[in-house]
Amino acid sequence: MNLALLFDEDFVAPDRVVLRGRRLEHIKSILGAAIGDRLPVGRVNGLMGLGEVISLTNSEAELIIKLDQQPPRPLPLTLILAMPRPKMFRRILQTSATLGIKDIWLINSYKVEKSFWQTPWLSDDNLRENLTLGLEQAKDTAMPRVHIRKLFKPFVEDELPALLEDKEALVAHPGTPTPCPTHLNRPAALCIGPEGGFTPYEVGKLEEAGCQSVHLGPRILRVETAVPVLTSRLFNACL
Repeated sequence: MNLALLFDEDFVAPDRVVLRGRRLEHIKSILGAAIGDRLPVGRVNGLMGLGEVISLTNSEAELIIKLDQQPPRPLPLTLILAMPRPKMFRRILQTSATLGIKDIWLINSYKVEKSFWQTPWLSDDNLRENLTLGLEQAKDTAMPRVHIRKLFKPFVEDELPALLEDKEALVAHPGTPTPCPTHLNRPAALCIGPEGGFTPYEVGKLEEAGCQSVHLGPRILRVETAVPVLTSRLFNACL
C-alpha cells in the first residue's frame, strides 16, 4: 500500500479520517507507523497528499490530512475484456487499476464458461476492494468504472460502435498479419478475448463494429499477461 485511499465514510471532519481494518494493519505492521508520522493518502476520485497520525490504537488510526496534489493522468484506454477465469480476475482488475485504465467492460464470449459469471469477485464490494488495491499500489485516486455485459451480440451490435467513436479500436487476435501499434497519442479501445481467444465469428463481429485485429508476435500469452503487455505497448504513460 503506497497510498491509503480514503472514502467518504472514513472522514470524521473535513481534514480528519479514521482508518480501521486492512489499512490499519498495514500502517501498524508493514509501515511501523507511530504518532507524528506522515503517510501518503488520497481521497477517492479526488486529490492526494499527506496524513499525519495523531492517534493510534489496536482498533483504529486517526490522521489529520492535507490534500493538495493531483493524481496521475489516466490512460485514454477503454479495455473490453472477455470475462476471465475467477482465479485470475482479481489480479487483472488490480493490474488494470495500477496501469491507469479507468474504463473496463467485461463481456461474454463463446469460450467463457457460464460459471465464471457466478464468481463473488463480481460483487460491488469485491470490485471496489480489488480496484482499490490497484490504485493504492500506483498512488492513484481515480476509481475505474466496470461495466458488465453478459450477452456478446447485443453489446457488439448495439453499444460497441458508439463506444469506439474517435478511438483507435483494436482486437488482440494471434495469427492476424497486423502487429499491435506502439506509442499511441490518441484514445484507444482494446478488446482481449478469453483463454483460447475469440472465435472467428466473434472477431468478425468486432471488426464489423470498427476494430482492427492485431497481434503481439508468435507467442500466445495468458490474459493476465496480455493486459499489461498490450497496454504498455500502446501507451508510454504507463511505464
